Amino acid sequence: MPASKIFTGFRALGYVSNHIPLQVRHHRKHKENYVITCVGKSFHTYNSSKLGIVSISNTHPDDISCLAVDANLVFTGCRNKVQAFQRGKQVLRTYEGHEYPVHLLLPFGNHLISVDTDSNVKVWDIHSEGVYLDMNFDNSGFQVTAIMHPHTYLNKLVLGSKQGSLQLWNIKQDKMLYVFEGWNSAVTCLEQSPAMDVIAIGLADGQIIIHNLKFDETVMKFRQDWGPVTTIAFRTDGHPMMVTGSTIGHIALWDLESKKLKSQIRDAHEGAVVGMQCLPNEPLMVTNAADNSLKVWIFDQPDGGGRLLRQRSGHSAPPNKVQHYDNNGKNILSAGQDSTLRSFSVTHDKLNKSLGRASYDKKETKKTGLKKDRYMMPPITQFSSDTSRQSDWDNIAACHRGKCLVTTWSYQRSTMGSYKLKHPRFDEDPKLKLATALCTDISPCGNFVVIGYSTGHVDNYNLQSGIHRGCYGETVAHNCSVRGIAIDGLSQITITAGLDGEVKFWKFKQKNLIDSCHLKCCISDILLHRESSMLAVSLDDFRVMIIDIDTRKIVRTFQGHHNAVTDMTFSPDARWLITASMDSTVRTWDLPTGKLIDCFLVSSAATSLSLSPTGDFLATSHVDDIGVYLWSNMTLYTFVSLRPLPEDYEPDTLELPATQYENKKTDEDDEKEDIDMDDYDLWQNLLNLDIIKKRNKPKEAPRAPKSAPFFIPTIAGLEPKFAAIADDIEKETKSRITIGNLEPLSELGKALTADGLDYDKILNRFKELGPSAIDLEIRSLSPEGGGSIEAMERFLMFCNHVLNSKNNFEIINAYLGLFLKVHGDTIASNPTLCSVLETLSSRHLQTWRSLQDLFTQNTCMVNYLRTATL
Repeated sequence: MPASKIFTGFRALGYVSNHIPLQVRHHRKHKENYVITCVGKSFHTYNSSKLGIVSISNTHPDDISCLAVDANLVFTGCRNKVQAFQRGKQVLRTYEGHEYPVHLLLPFGNHLISVDTDSNVKVWDIHSEGVYLDMNFDNSGFQVTAIMHPHTYLNKLVLGSKQGSLQLWNIKQDKMLYVFEGWNSAVTCLEQSPAMDVIAIGLADGQIIIHNLKFDETVMKFRQDWGPVTTIAFRTDGHPMMVTGSTIGHIALWDLESKKLKSQIRDAHEGAVVGMQCLPNEPLMVTNAADNSLKVWIFDQPDGGGRLLRQRSGHSAPPNKVQHYDNNGKNILSAGQDSTLRSFSVTHDKLNKSLGRASYDKKETKKTGLKKDRYMMPPITQFSSDTSRQSDWDNIAACHRGKCLVTTWSYQRSTMGSYKLKHPRFDEDPKLKLATALCTDISPCGNFVVIGYSTGHVDNYNLQSGIHRGCYGETVAHNCSVRGIAIDGLSQITITAGLDGEVKFWKFKQKNLIDSCHLKCCISDILLHRESSMLAVSLDDFRVMIIDIDTRKIVRTFQGHHNAVTDMTFSPDARWLITASMDSTVRTWDLPTGKLIDCFLVSSAATSLSLSPTGDFLATSHVDDIGVYLWSNMTLYTFVSLRPLPEDYEPDTLELPATQYENKKTDEDDEKEDIDMDDYDLWQNLLNLDIIKKRNKPKEAPRAPKSAPFFIPTIAGLEPKFAAIADDIEKETKSRITIGNLEPLSELGKALTADGLDYDKILNRFKELGPSAIDLEIRSLSPEGGGSIEAMERFLMFCNHVLNSKNNFEIINAYLGLFLKVHGDTIASNPTLCSVLETLSSRHLQTWRSLQDLFTQNTCMVNYLRTATL
């Protein structure tokens, strides 16, 4: 069986780039430059004009360690294996032979050069996948850290080492030609300059050496004060400029004519600039970093510097909270530990957007830059949103780690709002200076937001004006920290939950206490399903309780988690409750039965989850993971048996989905599913079978090819021409004999008209047939189809017998409905059949009433179990 009966991995959102340097390739036919970035186990291809995603590669067994491209292929290193991809997604060739992980790749004409962490250099023939040359270096003497091919140097390679020296090799002769002594610092990168014989060498001490290989002379030196040189690029649009990247995210632009620093781009990335390429003959530069961003810069500043032209980015730190935003489930709000609030689209990545980074002063933040922003606020821990007034004012309220003020955001304007909600008591009373806003909820009308604090206070604010509209309780709502807040669907009741296990119900407008419910354990979080009035409460003893807010009673208790519950979400119809825990499990509970129906493990514990309002996708975020993962709900498009799981059930691990959807279901999984599909869904299309056949009918019958004569006749004239071949005129013959009268009685017809009737045998025979065969059998019962009035009468008696047995009610109704639809005129003209049909009608009504009584009893029992205290 699969690891989960309900959910399967769909795709991952929010991935753009990681610490692997980007690669750029030019497509001559498209006249476009394409940028390839690595995102873990796969790589993305973007066009440089709009940074639109073009393709996503197939998934690797492990994280990609290096990338390289040539005119036709993309090469990747994963563990000790190298693969060549065609069209940016399909594996074309595989190169195996390394004993250690590969970390450097260099396409070299018809060959590919790979270097592993043990400094073993292999030269592969790209087409034959064979090893052309194998070179071994000792890491203690010469550990290879960089590799390049100097232009016009036939069959030559330059290898840089951690020890600082460089070596020039002829790979055709397998001979070392020269050794460059180095500059007493490790070589971090090598890059060919626009000038022949000259290369740029980046060192770990921040030096950039412009060196002439032919004469072994240093042309010029530069030094950046930002640490090791991570990458080097040269402009090729007519400006003698060199660009270098650093480990702290700064970019330096060097004028090669005046031999000095021309300009700099500070805080270009939030991490080390690992990849940099200047596009050929264009004033554009592409960079990537481990901060999950890809940026295009244009050199149009007066001082020769660059400005940001376009970018694609995701969270640079793991998300704390994810939540579906709108009712159609197409957008997901995500609050990250990088203090940003983002929206990810399920339909296409081009619809993703950033709502900005939380800041005490947005204007000053723009002046000082994002990286050294002293106005940056702590990360968002909890937020709530509502779409009813999104076009009028702010519709998102967010709590921040360790802060008592709550910020407002506007989804439509994609920015942080102007209000920072904070009661004056927190500044006036010294005892309340350490207060923290822990939870918040927005009313369904979109006008008010209610905030709960660690001091026990609960405040109500107007979102349009930001004015305080009252507080709950005389001084405090709880004598402990408030762990959860919820507002019902009619904005009549406010529910607050305290750490001490007290759940209180307040009048929303008057703010007076109505009722309370005490639980015997500390509360960690609450979640309300407004349509069903079901309140889920997670406790510190790892249990989850369901409270009906209409009766204020506990109706369900779920236990099974072995660690703290991190988040909860309801299905749209409130039939399921899905919970995530730090024990790395995601469990689905069935509320009507109170049983666990699905459970699976993930490699990293889920910190937050949200099921879409349409129920099609489950979104999760995980510990130390910057992505948002989508899981598809299989119950929407396939039959799933939701039998309760046994108490000793051991869940299996479900792999996190990749950035591209892959159907991982195999034929073995289909064979292992223990679902009886014999009687499922075969009879439901009987009444519409003629419509289905008409829809699937071909537009015209297939025509047989015309056979040409051996000698093609010609027409006499100055120029010989072939004569057209006359088509044979097909003459239709009409018969005056009714074909139905000559057809023999079918097998079921014979069984119905036999002397000893065995109704159970006939029913089993019907179940073995498909919809088309059942339709044919029922149509053939009439005299026009080869049957008789007796056969039709026996069929009605057969239906009466099945109804009397009180089994197979739905399937016999399908048979009877088709019989009446096809033979209605014949039955109406025959008194015998009408008499039998009247008897059958009374039997049918009696059977339906008994079933209706059973339905009523079960409905009453479910309502009792839903509202009663168990």
